[in-house]
Amino acid sequence: MTERQTLSFLAKTLERAGLQPKTKYGQNFLVDLNLLDILVKGAEIEKTDVILEVGTGVGSLTKLMAPLAGEVITVEIDRDLQALAAKELRASNNVTMLSFDALRNKNNLRDEMLVTVREKMATIPNARLKLVANLPYNVATPIISNLLTVDPVPHKMVVTIQKELAQRIIAAPGCKDYSALTIWMQSLCDCQILRILPPSVFWPSPKVDSAIIQVVPNPEKRKRIVDLNYFHTHLRALFFHRRKFIRSQLHTATQDDLTKPQVDQILEQLGHEPNLRAEQLSVEQIIDLLEATRLMTLASKPVPETDHS
Repeated sequence: MTERQTLSFLAKTLERAGLQPKTKYGQNFLVDLNLLDILVKGAEIEKTDVILEVGTGVGSLTKLMAPLAGEVITVEIDRDLQALAAKELRASNNVTMLSFDALRNKNNLRDEMLVTVREKMATIPNARLKLVANLPYNVATPIISNLLTVDPVPHKMVVTIQKELAQRIIAAPGCKDYSALTIWMQSLCDCQILRILPPSVFWPSPKVDSAIIQVVPNPEKRKRIVDLNYFHTHLRALFFHRRKFIRSQLHTATQDDLTKPQVDQILEQLGHEPNLRAEQLSVEQIIDLLEATRLMTLASKPVPETDHS
């Protein structure tokens, strides 16, 4: 079935099954096996790897990865497509197929998926998790960003996503693509675009360019952030109104904990003018800024009285 994943092959395969691509699930199939190979090669799959794939499709990428990996967990929300993929993958005894939305909600991954990942990793000594997928556009951002908050954190992610999203991930300070997502990804990972993909390599063709991006979580970078949950929450608040000055944004982000004079004190200590905008600060400066607000918040909280009775 996957000797050639061409447009005509996919169209005929779905037509025989009485199916069509479903836009509500963001279904755009890669119709160039060379690009599937780039995904697989970029992931450097080994027998100690547990591969997570979100968006099984008809199983073409899954089938390429199965002989190389220890285990492959592939998730497909469309039960009709999963039935097609199951026929293609029936000889792959290290593939686990899951049929549900990989997201529980926008900010959380599906618990059952994570449980399956941990169970499969427990069967392989020194197992590593990798995300390798042609991600549906409508779930790409929450899948990538939320995987950095779970245990285990992926060793590597190699995925196709919208070019616009890829550019946001690798953006530099001061440009229009620089955002909370940029800071979040670059503060924890090394990120690079491997290939830009035109709409013509997908079926149906999307209206935008896509990209294959490689994201490698970096433990040394992660060590710089003491409280990941605090950082994540306040980072999003800091960029909520990106055109506002940093003083106003920081006060809004910390208004439950810090006063305006305390915010001014933090900015002065770090050498930031109050009329700067968050998008002008580097990743390292944002990390330092939010760590300073966290420490100031802790120092401002009253010490609980000890009962000596």
